[in-house]
Amino acid sequence: MDRNQAEKRVEELRNLLNRANRAYYQEAQPFISDKEYDLALAELNKLEKEFRLATEDSPTKRVGGEPSSSFPNVAHPQPLLSLDNTYNADELRDFDRRVKDRLGEVNYSYAVEMKFDGASIRLRYENGKLILGATRGDGERGDDITSNIKTISVIPLTLHEAPSVVEVRGEAYMEKEAFVRLNEFREEQGLTPFANPRNSTAGSLKMQDPREVARRPIKFIAFDLLLETGSRDQTQSSKMDLMKKMGLPVPGYFEVCKSIDQVLDIINEWNSIRPELPYEIDGVVIKVNEEMYREELGNTSKAPRWAISYKFEAEQAPTVLESITLQVGRLGKITPVAELKPVQLAGTTVKRASLHNEDEILRKDIRPGDTVVVEKAGEIIPQVISVVNPDRKDRSPVFQMPENCPACSEKLVKFEGEVAWRCINPTCPPQVLERIKHFASRDAMDIDGLGEAVVEQLIDANLISNFADLYTLKKSDLVPLERMAEKSAQNLIDAIAKSKEQPLERIIYALGIRFVGKTVAKDLARHFNSIDDIVDADIETMTTIDSIGPKIAESVYEFFRNEKHQNVLKSLKESGLAFEKEEEEMISSVLEGKKIVLTGTLPTLTRKEAAELIEKHGGTTTSSVSKNTDYVLAGENAGSKLEKAKKHDISVLNEDDFLAMISDQ
Repeated sequence: MDRNQAEKRVEELRNLLNRANRAYYQEAQPFISDKEYDLALAELNKLEKEFRLATEDSPTKRVGGEPSSSFPNVAHPQPLLSLDNTYNADELRDFDRRVKDRLGEVNYSYAVEMKFDGASIRLRYENGKLILGATRGDGERGDDITSNIKTISVIPLTLHEAPSVVEVRGEAYMEKEAFVRLNEFREEQGLTPFANPRNSTAGSLKMQDPREVARRPIKFIAFDLLLETGSRDQTQSSKMDLMKKMGLPVPGYFEVCKSIDQVLDIINEWNSIRPELPYEIDGVVIKVNEEMYREELGNTSKAPRWAISYKFEAEQAPTVLESITLQVGRLGKITPVAELKPVQLAGTTVKRASLHNEDEILRKDIRPGDTVVVEKAGEIIPQVISVVNPDRKDRSPVFQMPENCPACSEKLVKFEGEVAWRCINPTCPPQVLERIKHFASRDAMDIDGLGEAVVEQLIDANLISNFADLYTLKKSDLVPLERMAEKSAQNLIDAIAKSKEQPLERIIYALGIRFVGKTVAKDLARHFNSIDDIVDADIETMTTIDSIGPKIAESVYEFFRNEKHQNVLKSLKESGLAFEKEEEEMISSVLEGKKIVLTGTLPTLTRKEAAELIEKHGGTTTSSVSKNTDYVLAGENAGSKLEKAKKHDISVLNEDDFLAMISDQ
């Protein structure tokens, strides 16, 4: 390669890596794998050195992404460097050799930790109090996301026995099951699913509304500690002990190894248990354990010389995509599904994989008959990564979404701002099935014995066409059904009858209104006295509720104006469901008209118990402090709400004050 060719290739690689950085750090939508990124970066680094083409703005000089413009920027007191990656034992032994060459004949050890697949963040505590939470950003500066960090319940707002200034480095992440549930919810709402738990976490931390962040199941693990007066005799293992003592969550898997061979044994052991872990790890981090040697080993411009990460290969397998089928969701979302020739992957047989939406299929140019590479995201979700030979001449035509629903033939629609196509026919058979299943589910009406197989039989026998029909069923209707004996038929009838006792918030959730989860359903039930009141409410009135924005309010408003939904509601009401809020027994009116915000952990009362007591004494609870707030009931680790109350001169109560106030009546 001559210099002109090198310059051209360097420009290509820089453009690729810059686009990848933006997609990864700022848009949370990566389009190349970690290994592809690392290989491109290594090639760029080699060419820049060989032909002396390095520049200060090259991706080889950068650690992460540019800080976001939507949050205030903060400078890091010490750079948050990234780690060099290695993918095999030989490269890891090379790292060990470089450490030995620099340190000479001294005794050192390696601290070995799991590499959580999440987003790196920095915490700062002063006098034991959390005062700052920030993203890594470009390593020198990051985004100040303190208000979002404080919503992560495992991050302590106050440390135990902490020095005056403590800097903590760690990883925010999501567990596998939580990630799956979040993606299912996003797909149901017509939103693009996250590619992996790492991107779901990064995307959540950058949300503008801390209340929304609080609803995301984010966890945190601390992996480093910086003290203003740190000892040279300190080790990584002693820092782990100190962080644990302070109350910070630290890794459950942590080993100190005397040799690189021991490190490799640990890597193999942890790789074997990786599928069983509740969280995703993408490798292992190896650090020189002794702090005194780290200064001697030093850093490059982007990574420490005393640490390295060993990255696991994502398990992939080629197979044939035999066809693309379409799945109709509860709210009419059409999801393309890859029907695959069965292939073994991560210990299971994979036959199907979600293709998410039409745009995703076209972007990857996936067609029936293609040999494709399948990978398990988060070790549990199969996904099609790429097509093996997209240039072959005998390929099927480019995929096109049909104009009509595959189940009911109604015309499909795509709402503005969404990527998903939808069937908006509420009598569409798959939607009917999924709506009834949702209505009967544990968090909704909790009708025991009404599983998918039974619902399918009831629909096929023309006994029900919507969930209101459940309350017209008789035992004699059920007994003829397959595997439905006298006793099981009676049990189901009893369970359906018992569900009439469910409170208003459960009924609202069970209706399956788009964007209305359990939290919104509860807030609607608290704010309005009956379903009739919700039906009569306009969008502006609904948006006065803390958890409800214009999008949710419009969805609720439109739902109750649909004639078919109105007919179902009428049938449910006639069946005796609790369409009105149950009048709670009032103990006193001492808090009548008072708005109270709960924050922190109370000594003896749970938040639910405190909220119930407030309501039984005539008050209402709200989630945010405003000029209309009368009291803030604060416990341990109260955080920003307490600070805001003091700033606005709002009365602050502790648990004893509160109990004394209501017990005087």
